[in-house]
Parts: sequence; structure tokens; C-alpha cells
Amino acid sequence: MKKIIAFGASSSKTSINKQLATYAAHQFENASVEILDLNDYEMPIFSTDKEAETGIPQLAQAFYNKLGTADLIVISFAEHNGAYAAAFKNILDWISRINGKTFQEKPTLLLATSPGPRGGSSVLEIAKGRFPFQGANVKGSFSLPSFYENFDVSNGIINEEFKKPFMELINSIML
Repeated sequence: MKKIIAFGASSSKTSINKQLATYAAHQFENASVEILDLNDYEMPIFSTDKEAETGIPQLAQAFYNKLGTADLIVISFAEHNGAYAAAFKNILDWISRINGKTFQEKPTLLLATSPGPRGGSSVLEIAKGRFPFQGANVKGSFSLPSFYENFDVSNGIINEEFKKPFMELINSIML
């Protein structure tokens, strides 16, 4: 059985991106799914001075190791001021010190959503451009606009205009 590691790249306890990542991961058949919570990986703000003083935090190694167990990584990005959320960026900075190819050449699905009509498209574009350099084998991306109008906790994506291309993307990824 294939293993999917999924997370919302946000520290919000009610993260809509965690909801989307969880939904997406569960659309794959015959796969085990592990959902990570960034709050379980809270570390000091990255700095080379901090690294020299105390080394790389064990939580960074633990997160990196989790990614290494995946057959597919599913990430849904929260957009904070047009870029990654600080909690995710900090984890990314720390694990890049373990290996610049942070995603270890794993197949990766990149998602984003927001309450607004752009659906986190700015941060998604940043990730699509950057992640291949960090060892992500990007298999596709999807942005869901206006989360609260197009997603239901019980049914997932409810707007067919978005559900159809989303499911086509899911079905195109071979596990």
C-alpha cells in the first residue's frame, strides 16, 4: 500500500488548507494517509546563529524523515501577504539545512485555497517555481477559490466547475 503524507502549510488550528489537503489525500484509492499538523513541528525561528549555537532541531529532522516515508506528498498552501505562511517557511528553512533537496525527489501535489476569489494563487505560483529546485517532483497543482462557497466539510469540493478539473488532476497522478 502506498503512503501519502499531507498537510496544510499553515499553523491555524482551523486551517482551510489542511482541510483541502486532507480531502485531496483521501481521494486516492489503496493508499494510507498521514496528516501532519505544523503545530507539532514548532521550532525557533531559523537563523545561522541559532544553528551554530544549538544545531538543527530534532523536530526539523522528524519532519524531514516523515517526508522521506511518503510515496506522495500533498501540500495545500495558506497565503500570507502573497507568500508562504511563516510557520511553513520556518520549517522549510530548517529542513533545507539537512538536505537542500528537502522533498527528496518525492512526487508532490501542490494545492492552495483561500476565502477569496484568487484561491491562494500567488503562493501556489511561488511553490510551483521553487519546489522543483528543492527536490519536489511536482505532479500537478490546483487552486480552489472562495473556499467557503466551494467546499463543504462533508462533501469536499461542491462546485462542479472546480471539482471536475480537481478530480482529473487526482486521477492523472499514478501511485
